[in-house]
Amino acid sequence: MSLLERLAAQIAQTGPLTVAQYMTACLHDPRHGYYATRPAIGAAGDFLTAPMVSQMFGELIGVWAASAWRLMGEPATFRLVEMGPGDGTLMTDLLRAVRLADGFIDAADIWLVETSAPLAAQQVRNLGDNVRWAQSLDEVPDGAPLILVANELLDCLPARQFVRTSAGWAEQVVGLDGEGGLRFGLVPAGLPLPDAREGSVHEHSAMQAALGSTLGERLVRDGGAALLIDYGRDRPGFGDTLQALRRHQKVDPLACPGEADLTVHADFPAVMAAAEREGAASAILTQAAFLARLGIGERAEALVRARPDKAPSIGRQLHRLVGGDQMGELFKACCLHSPDWTPPAFEED
Repeated sequence: MSLLERLAAQIAQTGPLTVAQYMTACLHDPRHGYYATRPAIGAAGDFLTAPMVSQMFGELIGVWAASAWRLMGEPATFRLVEMGPGDGTLMTDLLRAVRLADGFIDAADIWLVETSAPLAAQQVRNLGDNVRWAQSLDEVPDGAPLILVANELLDCLPARQFVRTSAGWAEQVVGLDGEGGLRFGLVPAGLPLPDAREGSVHEHSAMQAALGSTLGERLVRDGGAALLIDYGRDRPGFGDTLQALRRHQKVDPLACPGEADLTVHADFPAVMAAAEREGAASAILTQAAFLARLGIGERAEALVRARPDKAPSIGRQLHRLVGGDQMGELFKACCLHSPDWTPPAFEED
């Protein structure tokens, strides 16, 4: 029985699913969930992430991490953590870039937080036994400063959706149509929501906010910084951002449960507010501004000097990462940190 058939049977028996419940099933169902069974990342897969666009991305994250470590006073031991590390490309490039930071690797206790068995297997192939794995951040030991990186993690954390109707707010759910197929529907909303005009869609991700809270509490207790890079908004707003990607094309989110990647935009304001309630500080930049402050232009020029024959492809990679019509403006770099210092690139102008 396919995941589509199982979900239809469940809905027929117990009622509609929230969008968050539907996303969780599609991504993490042990038998048929996308990340549990068939994540396909890269040019031949369903989607492409920034580390796969160019080595420059991971290298500059490495520059950021090494600079952060120095500003923290070069602690003799710290946790270097990546959450949602994909196939391990980002961490591979990061570790190559920090080789010249004397003492950094010796001080780093490296952890990857990964829930997908297929992706963890790819990470093992790329990184060997130089790192340790955990299923959740709670499994990573505390008691030492934290430098954490997460690229395109927040967008995979499920969100509920609410629609403003003429009668007030209603929650969008996944139910059944007359032929037993999946369809979206509305039920009365069970919580207070901000005022908005009719037709507005409000997305709320308890899991995104919970991660902000967890990181904020840990950063205040142990010190350090967390860098979260994703596509999303840097101020509160409305909009339906649920999308499914399969073979680099958008498809109907209800068409093939478990066979496509489902995402929503990162709600950075909610994540930052949750961290700040724990006493942490936060800042946010566009990906273009963040990478520019770390010197991506100069890094691209150095690569071109080393390989002039690669100049056109390096130029395309640079544009993909920082172009206003590409990832540069839609993607944001959010930094949560202990309040006693300011991490690199996020200093006020």
